[in-house]
Amino acid sequence: MLQTAYDRAIKLGDTIYVVTEASHCEHVRKQLPELPDSAFLIEPGRRGTAHCIVLALDVIARAHNHDEPIAFIHSDHHVRDIGGFARSFAIAEKISRKNNEIVLIGIKPTFPSTSFGYIERGDEINASAGVFAVKSFKEKPDYEMAQVYVESGDYLWNCGYFVGSVNTFLNEMKRSAPNLQNSFERLAAITKVGTAQYNDAYLALDNQVIDIALIEKAKSLAVVSASFDWMDVGSFKDLHDVVPQDMYGNYFSGENIHTIDVSNVYVRNEESDKPVAVIGLDNVVVVNTPDGILVSRKDVSHRTGEVAKKLQK
Repeated sequence: MLQTAYDRAIKLGDTIYVVTEASHCEHVRKQLPELPDSAFLIEPGRRGTAHCIVLALDVIARAHNHDEPIAFIHSDHHVRDIGGFARSFAIAEKISRKNNEIVLIGIKPTFPSTSFGYIERGDEINASAGVFAVKSFKEKPDYEMAQVYVESGDYLWNCGYFVGSVNTFLNEMKRSAPNLQNSFERLAAITKVGTAQYNDAYLALDNQVIDIALIEKAKSLAVVSASFDWMDVGSFKDLHDVVPQDMYGNYFSGENIHTIDVSNVYVRNEESDKPVAVIGLDNVVVVNTPDGILVSRKDVSHRTGEVAKKLQK
């Protein structure tokens, strides 16, 4: 997924940086040998998406034009339509340049997900290009509220993609998140990135999520309705859609799995000494792990998180 994210990124611009954390930076380097060492921005410790973006902005500001738009994308997403991906970001870049504001990419919901936050569309900015003002953000809803969002047609999934220049982000931080602006200035005041002094300064920062720390506080934002397929591989339905399947639409992982007359099933067995048998079913997920067993209709498997929360309590 990291490699395919890189394949998408090179369609957006000539310069690519990868923000990663120290404990697995060498693994990341091995996956992307075509990139120079300078392309890897290493967090000495995890300080949340807000500060890893601040780190990236500081490094980019030292070497690039402060008005050049930057696209922040995630490596754990699955996208097949790379052309559509590039077109949506090209639109976001133009809007960001024109309006000097952060522009988001939103995904038209295909089902009432409880795993994603939602963006409420506001006034049209460019209807033909699918660009709208952002009216509000909604936290991950329960299933009933997610149904309301999807049926209204006014909401997009928030996939965490942002486009804006160094100056655009800093101007918004100054207006809406002065604590992040202070973090940026503390890092920018240190002569060299990656030194002990720089790493200590970074580790002194708190752990914040960019959506809460900045995006949801921003005074003015736009959102582009994506023109590409998108999966945050966080549900078994999504996972089943991207893994290899046999001629009956089945996927099996692990040993000691026994099936009769099944189709469109995802079966995983993580305990090879325990037989798992599935008979006469379709559209189901069966996952056996040492911590528990999940059996779900595939189309509602995104609600697994609701069960997980109950178990955590």
